[in-house]
Amino acid sequence: MFTALSVLIVSGSKAQDVTEGRTIFRERCTSCHALDRDLTGPALQPIVASTDEAFLLKWINNAPALIASGDKQAIEASKWNPNAEMTAFPTLTDVQIKSILAYVKAGEPKKAGEEGGAAATEEVSNFSLAGVIAVIIVSIIVLVILARAIKMLERLILQKQGVVIVDEDKMPISAGIARLFKNKKFIFFFILCIVAVLSTFGWMGMWNTGVHTGYQPVQPIKFSHELHAGVNQIDCQYCHSGAFKSKNAAIPSLNVCMNCHKAVQGRDNHDGNISPEIQKIYNALGYDADKMTYDKSKEKPVEWVRVHNLPDFAYFNHSQHVVVAEDAIRKEKGLKPNEPVCFACHGPVDTMEEIYQYSPLTMKWCINCHKETQLEVKGNAYYDKIIEAHEKIKKGEKITPASLGGLECGKCHY
Repeated sequence: MFTALSVLIVSGSKAQDVTEGRTIFRERCTSCHALDRDLTGPALQPIVASTDEAFLLKWINNAPALIASGDKQAIEASKWNPNAEMTAFPTLTDVQIKSILAYVKAGEPKKAGEEGGAAATEEVSNFSLAGVIAVIIVSIIVLVILARAIKMLERLILQKQGVVIVDEDKMPISAGIARLFKNKKFIFFFILCIVAVLSTFGWMGMWNTGVHTGYQPVQPIKFSHELHAGVNQIDCQYCHSGAFKSKNAAIPSLNVCMNCHKAVQGRDNHDGNISPEIQKIYNALGYDADKMTYDKSKEKPVEWVRVHNLPDFAYFNHSQHVVVAEDAIRKEKGLKPNEPVCFACHGPVDTMEEIYQYSPLTMKWCINCHKETQLEVKGNAYYDKIIEAHEKIKKGEKITPASLGGLECGKCHY
């Protein structure tokens, strides 16, 4: 039983290594690195495969300090791109860095339908299941060997005592199996194995319940974030203005789209015709591109499919994170000055042809971020008010909810 539990724990931890490593990699590393191609930094798979792990742990944790110490390997590594310094990640533990390295070695799982996709996506489950089956088989073999050893010892003791032993006739296999299932110890062990297998399946199922990382629904209009936020460098706030001043980021109205798409119609790529996706915007607004007029009787809403879903009991305020905590989040996630703070949770949106859920959005994910992120309180008006309130409390002066932000709309209106 101890061996079975050990294998389950090891298999679970190994599975968690790659899964957690993938999450951390996508949060911290994708702005500079890819697994199989050079970006700001080199492709990581060949680097990780050929570099000593002890060095990688020090390098990822604090590369600038390692270079400053005069480490020859670090100095050589820094020459790959002299114009870009490796970001330090002092908050990452050795275990988390090893998880990242495990993910880099394993590579990105292929999507369902691609060659080898099913095997890749089910690698964790198969590993755990194989471990349980192996434990059961080994345990049965050990039990059989022990039973034979006990029987031999009993025979030797009886022979020394002068007892005449009569060899039993060999019984058929079916009778042996039937006899085995009458043994209470074997039945107990057999039930224990079944419980272990069912518990493993149940644990894996419950652990992934409600986690929708990679969720990418089909949208009514194929809006490309890669084209708009990446190629055309349109700021996130231009469309999602609510993210900086309210709880919700807000889906932009089609009138925002029309600021550009009255003129930009994609005719060059469609033999002089309006792009089918842009035409969907016109149809929803009842807009006639030739006459440049609107027909309100033809208006209809675009039924966008929500990608990021939080439970009703979970309250998340975009403005509090992207305005008050922007500097702290940028530092923690290693974002570049030209990258919006939105990338910390939503990932490299400027590379997504169609948006998908980048982060797991689990309670653990949020809590870990809150534990690791170091707040930048100096010069921040929000924290200045809190410090001012604390000073008043020390002096015994009057403090009201309003002085602590109690008049903010989001305190009462969800």
